[in-house]
Amino acid sequence: MNARAYLFSFSPDFHSLHSRKASSDFPLPKKRLFRFRFQDRTCVFRVSGRNAGEFTGLARREIGKVFAEVKSEQVKFREALDDVVLGEEDLEGDVPWWEQFPKRWVIVILCFSAFLLCNMDRVNMSIAILPMSAEYNWSPTTVGLIQSSFFWGYLLTQIAGGIWADTVGGKLVLGFGVVWWSIATILTPIAAKIGLPFLLVVRAFMGIGEGVAMPAMNNILSKWVPVAERSRSLALVYSGMYLGSVTGLAFSPFLIHSFGWPSVFYSFGSLGTVWFATWLSKAYSSPLEDPELLPKEKKLIVGNSVSKEPVKEIPWRLILSKPPVWALIGSHFCHNWGTFILLTWMPTYYNQVLKFNLTESGLFCVLPWLTMAFSANLGGWIADTLVSKGLSVTTVRKIMQTIGFLGPAFFLTQLSHVNSPAMAVLCMACSQGTDAFSQSGLYSNHQDIAPRYSGVLLGLSNTAGVLAGVLGTGATGYILQHGSWDDVFKVSVGLYLVGTVIWNLFSTGEKILD
Repeated sequence: MNARAYLFSFSPDFHSLHSRKASSDFPLPKKRLFRFRFQDRTCVFRVSGRNAGEFTGLARREIGKVFAEVKSEQVKFREALDDVVLGEEDLEGDVPWWEQFPKRWVIVILCFSAFLLCNMDRVNMSIAILPMSAEYNWSPTTVGLIQSSFFWGYLLTQIAGGIWADTVGGKLVLGFGVVWWSIATILTPIAAKIGLPFLLVVRAFMGIGEGVAMPAMNNILSKWVPVAERSRSLALVYSGMYLGSVTGLAFSPFLIHSFGWPSVFYSFGSLGTVWFATWLSKAYSSPLEDPELLPKEKKLIVGNSVSKEPVKEIPWRLILSKPPVWALIGSHFCHNWGTFILLTWMPTYYNQVLKFNLTESGLFCVLPWLTMAFSANLGGWIADTLVSKGLSVTTVRKIMQTIGFLGPAFFLTQLSHVNSPAMAVLCMACSQGTDAFSQSGLYSNHQDIAPRYSGVLLGLSNTAGVLAGVLGTGATGYILQHGSWDDVFKVSVGLYLVGTVIWNLFSTGEKILD
């Protein structure tokens, strides 16, 4: 039966119990479960206070009085209580299963979805630029200028985004980034109609928003995810980028054909508002700020946390004096040179060398992204398993990144020896698939060596990575004009080998900065 009653306590033991639970270390919400154990029966009370202060009042008065809702099934009350128990396991036992889902993985999934939107909004221009250039009579040089304008803003906010995230928190910065680039995406058709200078500015603004995303994500995950789950969580988030590219490349042609090219920007950009509303209600910069986090999970996360104090000043001299930091920056440069070349020039390679038409080239461009999404999560699972079995974090990071360097290098060297288009596509897919093991290598290392400054470190290394992409993409055009595709691949292979040496000599998985 159900009844409503006032719950009185004259017991000193009951009073002291509330005194302990109502402390500042264990703030009570407006509803709590009380489980009373009798000699052979248990009765559960759900207690609701009119305000949070009523629970605190119980700790201050010898006679507590709160309004309670009593649920009982033929419970026979004895003359005396054997004991009164209010434990964390009791409080969590009646919580619905969806509220018991680990909050840290809610944060990871939200970051995953943010990066899904990130690459959807980024790659849609590569498809929409074709009807746009036909409508506005843009030359190939103008098209190249529009495509590159994104990187103007993207380069500007890598380090700035890291500093901002480390000082004010990842929630604010990532939320800002998604809203900023979503607005810029929606404004793209309007800017194109006004004039080319406005379009260039909007594309640069979009780069500003996306530039803060990776440092902010790195900061927030460094606080929410324990070391034993770090590789899996980062791999899942980065696979959101790969799947975002697949989604953007798959849906953009359909939208353009059905509703015109502006619909791509309006529809993709509007998804950011849905994400932002969820982010505001569910996300917190650290587990210490989340009032809904269950005690068991908070204990797990905070117990593995290396730092709780907010960053007030960035020790640049100390950061830049550490060899592992420079190993991270140099390796990121070597890694992104090959990655950006393949992802940027792959359609051209398929068309010129393998003789695919443009439709076939676009279709096969999706394959490496799918391969990367799968292998990134596989690599994350392998890395976390090795750490849980006692292998040092340093050894695991070196193994995974060595695969991320030597795997692509090997498959690129095989391209000059294959005779069929199918084998060439397979080599490209395997090259990018092994490349994605880097998510459990250098991309996880920022949080290993300096968790408090992980946003700044990612900003530093990703700036080098973006520069490698810009320089490598431009250099490839020059090499092709004076040489061949074999020469392009040789440069990438050489940098992969240099990165392998730097990484294995100077990197570490141990914390080097407090």
